[in-house]
Amino acid sequence: MATGTTKGKMQKFDPVRAAALEALVLIEQGEQTDRAVTLVTGDRDFRPIDRRFLMQLVNGTTKMRRRLDHDIKFYLSRPSRELPLKLSNILRLGFFQLRFTDRIPDAAAVSESVNLAMHMLDRPRANLVNAVLRASLREPDKVQFVDPEEDPVRFLGDYYSYPDHFVEYCLEEFGMERTKRLLERYNQPPRVTYRVNYLKSKPDEVARLLQENGVEFSYGRYLPEFIHVEGGGLPMESELIRSGKVFVQDESAGLAVRLLNPRPNTTMVDLTAAPGGKATYAAIRMRNRGRVTAVDKSHQRLVPLVENAQRLGIKIIAPVASDMLEFKAGQFDRVLLDPPCSGWGTAGKNSDLRWTKTSEDIDHLARIQTRMLKHAATLVKPGGIMVYSTCTIIRDENDQIVEEFLVKHRDFEVDSAAQFFDETLVNERGFVKTYPEHEKLDGSFCARLKRKG
Repeated sequence: MATGTTKGKMQKFDPVRAAALEALVLIEQGEQTDRAVTLVTGDRDFRPIDRRFLMQLVNGTTKMRRRLDHDIKFYLSRPSRELPLKLSNILRLGFFQLRFTDRIPDAAAVSESVNLAMHMLDRPRANLVNAVLRASLREPDKVQFVDPEEDPVRFLGDYYSYPDHFVEYCLEEFGMERTKRLLERYNQPPRVTYRVNYLKSKPDEVARLLQENGVEFSYGRYLPEFIHVEGGGLPMESELIRSGKVFVQDESAGLAVRLLNPRPNTTMVDLTAAPGGKATYAAIRMRNRGRVTAVDKSHQRLVPLVENAQRLGIKIIAPVASDMLEFKAGQFDRVLLDPPCSGWGTAGKNSDLRWTKTSEDIDHLARIQTRMLKHAATLVKPGGIMVYSTCTIIRDENDQIVEEFLVKHRDFEVDSAAQFFDETLVNERGFVKTYPEHEKLDGSFCARLKRKG
């Protein structure tokens, strides 16, 4: 516990919860979650267990913001009044601990929220926090939701905590029951996945180390060099990540590289490469033989890519700082385009995404994606392969982009993903689609396109 002064009196408070509150305020003011957490923890010496708790509070409270605000109003004397930013987020933190965690005692959630209000605000508002949280414990059934039959969008948005436009899309695309499963899965704590680096280790060796250290894990269903770690955190970070034996990457992100199937002693370009997850995986699959050109418009973003490649022992990546729409360098055997997208496949990991992305953003991104795919096609050799991939589940950024491209570019055709993956991943058009309620993967899309020779 730390102490702070409130009107001349020393008041105990939890510094981890205080940091979480500061991060939540920054996020609501427009800061990205990772950046907000970095800013509030910079000069604090938190233990790993404290950092995990901090991330649980920040990510969970941010994800569930709409649901928390919905529930809180039932215990306010003036529910229509807008609360000050800090007070609002103290209540959200308290409600999140009461409603969506199972290891924090109710009494601790209440008392720590009151202490935080005393430290950050004043006694009258601390009294309000105390009254509201205790009332929610006494009368949990006071919270009501609209009838899902009458207003399914509002019901799902309030209950699962999503913006209306995303709920509307999911209902139209998937129907009610599957939408519920999808929204529920995105609200679960994200899972960490290690991609084993064949240049330095093997899946069984990494598995043995994890087992010896009591870490629960499972192998990837589609890519055996991916190992899913249970329990949160980054276990054995020094022995595995810093040594270059593994790289943190979701299995869904690896599917695009497997679909590209880069071969040793060939040439490949990753047109939006930073921070290097797909480029390094491709180089490893090429057995460190050939050339991977890694393009990114930001020189600064290429720095971690180079560092990652060095740590993994990769020697065939050539970084190029360039806007990919202006990049010209002959033609390649393999071209990978992973353009900027709405990210709606990663809403389980990017907690602020649901409050920052709009339907207008998707329209804007689709226009950019169309231009990028058109330019990427000019870099493919006759007989070569191009993979278009995203980390979104929105059809306008996926199927529609590819289908429109194929209509205008008759020299390309779909080269079905069925030759690489089973029917659980591949749709009737030969495209790969993953969803978070299936195998706990991030949502993603990728299409393998062949240039006719």
